[in-house]
Amino acid sequence: MRIDEHVEGGAVTQRADRSSAARGAAAGEARGEAFESHRARLVGVAYRMLGSLAEAEDVVQDAWLRLARADDAGDAGDAGTMASSDVAPRDLGAWLTTVVGRLALDRLRSACARREVYVGPWLPEPLVRSPTLEPAAQVELDDTVRLALLVVLERLTPEQRVAFVLHDVLGLPFADVAEVLGTTAAAARQHASRARRAVQDAGPARPVPAARQQAAVAAFAAATAGGDLGALVRVLAPDVVLVSDGGGRVRAALRPVVGAENVARLLLGLAAQAGEPGAGLLAVPALVNDELGFVVRLERADGSVDLSVVVPHVDDAGRVGAVDMIRNPDKLGAVRAWADEALAAQEALAPDGSSQTVESVNP
Repeated sequence: MRIDEHVEGGAVTQRADRSSAARGAAAGEARGEAFESHRARLVGVAYRMLGSLAEAEDVVQDAWLRLARADDAGDAGDAGTMASSDVAPRDLGAWLTTVVGRLALDRLRSACARREVYVGPWLPEPLVRSPTLEPAAQVELDDTVRLALLVVLERLTPEQRVAFVLHDVLGLPFADVAEVLGTTAAAARQHASRARRAVQDAGPARPVPAARQQAAVAAFAAATAGGDLGALVRVLAPDVVLVSDGGGRVRAALRPVVGAENVARLLLGLAAQAGEPGAGLLAVPALVNDELGFVVRLERADGSVDLSVVVPHVDDAGRVGAVDMIRNPDKLGAVRAWADEALAAQEALAPDGSSQTVESVNP
C-alpha cells in the first residue's frame, strides 16, 4: 500500500469516528431531554412510595444512570428488553416508571428495619411552596401527596404500597405492577386490594371546602399568635390529635397529644418561646403537601434556629381535627432554604429587624 493511500484511509476512519461521536452526542442530548420531561412525574411517583423527597430524588437519579448504562451497553439490561435509544417517548416513560418502582421497592424493604427503631412518630418529609405561587415542577401535586394518606401508606408492606401507587394512583394495569413487584398479576391485584382496604379503613378526611378550611386555619393562627387559650380550644375539635416528628434529633412529643386543651397548651407553650429575650419568631403561611399550613422559624437568643412545619387538618365541621408538626432537621433541608428566603423578604418589609408572625392564609 502506498503512503498516500494509508493516509487517505486513516482520514476516512477519523471522519467516520467524528461523525459517529457527533451522532452519539446528539442521541445523548436527546435522551437527556426526554428524561427531563419525565423527571417531575418520576419524583412524584417515588415520593408517594417513599415519603421522602431526598430519597425520591436519589431513586430518580439512579434511574437516569441505569438508562445511560443501558444505552452504552446497547440494550436495557435487567430493566427492560428494548434498547433505550430505540424507545419512543411514551415507552420510555413506562420503562422509567418500572425502574423507579423497582428501586423504590428495594429502598422500602431496606427501610423497614430503620423505621422500626425510629424515635417517636414518623411523618413524611414535607413538600412546601408559597400559597401565592404556581406549583413547582419538582413534584406533581394532588390529593395523593397529602400527609394523612402518606402516613397510612407508611403502615403498609412495601409490596402493598408500591402496588397501590402504581395501580390506584397511576392507573397501571396489574400486569405492569406485577413486573415491578416480580410476582404474578393475581398477587399484584391482592397487594393493591389490601392496601386499598387499609386506606379506606383509615378514612383520611375528605377535602374540606376551601373557604371553610381558610377560615379555620386563620382562626388557628390568630389564636396561637395571640396566646388566646380559649379561642384556640374553640377552633380545635374536642378529640384533636397532635403528632410531632422530631426523629430523636430535636425536642418533640414522643407520643401523640390528644384533646383540645392539651394540644392548645402545647402549641401556646411553643409560641411563648418567641417572647424570650433576644428570640424571634416567624410563621409563614405555606402550602404543605397541597394543604394549608405554616413554616415556623424560631431564632433563639444564642443564635440557634429551630424550624418546624405545622399543618392543621380541618374536619368536616370546620374545626382542626388533627395537627401534624414536622421538626426532624433531616426532613427540613429544602424547607430551611425556603424559610431563609421568607425571612429575607420579611426583613425587607420590617427593616428594623423586628420579627413578625404572618397570619394571612388566603392563597
